[in-house]
Amino acid sequence: MQDPISEFKTKRGIARLLAACRNTRDGLAWAWRSEAAFRQEVVGIAIATVVALLLPVSSFQKLVLVGVLVLVLIVEIVNSAIEAVVDRISLERHPLSKVAKDMGSAAVALSLLLALATWAVVLYNRFF
Repeated sequence: MQDPISEFKTKRGIARLLAACRNTRDGLAWAWRSEAAFRQEVVGIAIATVVALLLPVSSFQKLVLVGVLVLVLIVEIVNSAIEAVVDRISLERHPLSKVAKDMGSAAVALSLLLALATWAVVLYNRFF
């Protein structure tokens, strides 16, 4: 068997799965505690999810409406991870640090625009 690339990659089987679940819980907890944007999006998405589930549209359309909202949260978490890594490397202002953070922010904005467009199309096709 090949040696692990990282000491963090030594778990196998159920131990790896349990560690992954703990890491997921810790990541979500950190995002909730530390990221105001994440908390705001969770609240908005929770409300929008209830609305999506109550809409008189197909199950597939409900899945798409909720799916694009979950995508926003995914991108927000990735953006927060980028920001954490940049800040870990250095708190000093640097043009590349700004680029990394700005690109993460742009990804969040694009995911929000995709969610908005998806909701607009589904609602337009259903009600107009």
